[in-house]
Amino acid sequence: MALRVTFVAAARSSPLLAERFDDDRPLDQAGWDVALRAAGRLLPLAAAELRYCSPTPRSRATGDALGCAPLVQLALRDCDMGRWRGLTLGEAMAREPAAVDAWLADPRTAPHGGEPLLTFISRVGGWLDTRPGADGDRIVAVAEPSVIRAALVYVLKAPPATYWNLDVRPLSTTTVTGRAGRWNLRFEETAA
Repeated sequence: MALRVTFVAAARSSPLLAERFDDDRPLDQAGWDVALRAAGRLLPLAAAELRYCSPTPRSRATGDALGCAPLVQLALRDCDMGRWRGLTLGEAMAREPAAVDAWLADPRTAPHGGEPLLTFISRVGGWLDTRPGADGDRIVAVAEPSVIRAALVYVLKAPPATYWNLDVRPLSTTTVTGRAGRWNLRFEETAA
């Protein structure tokens, strides 16, 4: 059974340098406007048999703006950042530089008291592997960029450190095809 899962990165609520761990702020007006402008380009995704989203307000709002009416999936939540929740990377670094260095260096650690990166990647991969559907079904999942990065590391069976080298832009799409334990990254043709 081969499924086609297209991830859509949630619209951004703030400038990149102001992004916060476990950011649960709603989509601001600028982000909403950008999502509405992208809706025409992404409209075909709303026809997917199954439509999901991360539980963050901006993922839900992005899915709604795209006409997907997605079902919230707790497994697609962002990595639990423990006591760093709500901080920027710079703020966490200023408070606990050695802990941030350890977290960036070892995917099995969680010096912030939350979820290790390796556990986060496994959780997102487990969600992907348990998607219901028949051969050829299309699934769309609107998620935070970090969730999509975790999914890609899982799909590619890449070393966890690869997570730090993936750049997922707001409202970008990433498609994987396959089934549990056997996924492929798919690059789509674009109209000229």
